[in-house]
Amino acid sequence: MRILVFTHEYPPLGGGGGRVAQDVCQGLTKLGHDVRIITAKSKDLPNLTDNEVFKVIRLASKRREAYRADLKAMFGFLWASFWEGLKQIRTWKPDVMHVHFAVPAGASAFFLHIFTKVPYVITAHLGDVPGGVPEKTNKWFQWIFPLTPSIWRKAGGIAAVSDYTKSLALKSYDVPIEVIQNGVDLEKIDPGKIEVGSPPRIVFAGRFAEQKNLFQLVKTLADIRDLPWVCTLIGDGPLFEAIKQEIEQNNLQDRISLTGWIAPENVIEYYKNCDILFMPSLSEGLPVVGVQAMAMGLALVFSRVGGCIDLVEEEKNGYLVDPTHPSGYAEALMELLTDPERLLHYRLASRQLANKFSLEQTVKKYEALLEKAMRQPK
Repeated sequence: MRILVFTHEYPPLGGGGGRVAQDVCQGLTKLGHDVRIITAKSKDLPNLTDNEVFKVIRLASKRREAYRADLKAMFGFLWASFWEGLKQIRTWKPDVMHVHFAVPAGASAFFLHIFTKVPYVITAHLGDVPGGVPEKTNKWFQWIFPLTPSIWRKAGGIAAVSDYTKSLALKSYDVPIEVIQNGVDLEKIDPGKIEVGSPPRIVFAGRFAEQKNLFQLVKTLADIRDLPWVCTLIGDGPLFEAIKQEIEQNNLQDRISLTGWIAPENVIEYYKNCDILFMPSLSEGLPVVGVQAMAMGLALVFSRVGGCIDLVEEEKNGYLVDPTHPSGYAEALMELLTDPERLLHYRLASRQLANKFSLEQTVKKYEALLEKAMRQPK
């Protein structure tokens, strides 16, 4: 198949959704398919990258920040990707389009399908689903929701990254949806010998945004300051300076370090010396950083929300905490920080459980979904 991929986030821009797109594209290429990617440009990124595996075409879209695309940037990408997509369809003649995020990439593919009849498949990651990340997208969907049902109905196939994302999408769209969980390449991600650090190292990775509940993270760590730990917060976002000030106000600047924005493909390097991934998020699809952390053998302390539930087997590789009862975060961390044997056991279990998230199986499911869409009558 010739597969034309649309995504407004692609490394080094964006977060987990872009990394999923990259991994799936690489996997499809290994299976012998011809892939091209249309994505957004920012700052000094080249317009075209030909890495001898697939072409990455970056388009100017008014994107100003690596970690976030505002509504203007999304509409900019929709406009630019439609015209570039039309050019690729006329000259390269793809068999099918694969769009990551129903908005904005799905809108571009929808209009291209209307004009050219090339089928498209959607991967929904959560933020593109009404109610998925309400603190971020509710205002957007007030304006754009009336336009989105057609995007979902016309798709030749739809995948959601978790059961939660699927269930939420079905509240708004009466369409068939298949769950294809995000995967990791377990051959490439090798933690080596798993040992508990002294002191144990806690890590967070993601956008510094309201959804990630980072003020609660700092408060929790302040509550357990008497225990041995150090922490690294990986990422950037609109709350970066506020979180930095919160750390200083709690006199934790010697124990919590901030890396700033790190390209998604480099986050795994930081996991090598870490023991616990702590994510008190208010909402999640299926966090790629969580799947990667499992593969690297980290214990997990997550909120009981969204796709996080798919990653944690309680009392085995981590804990799930109700975010409306935040004292549970401190209790979970105390269990691990005061019992090195338990922490080691949970870390080893995470690595074993990561086998359920094989990238090879994920890619094969996408291959089947894309082929099915390609075979449908135009």
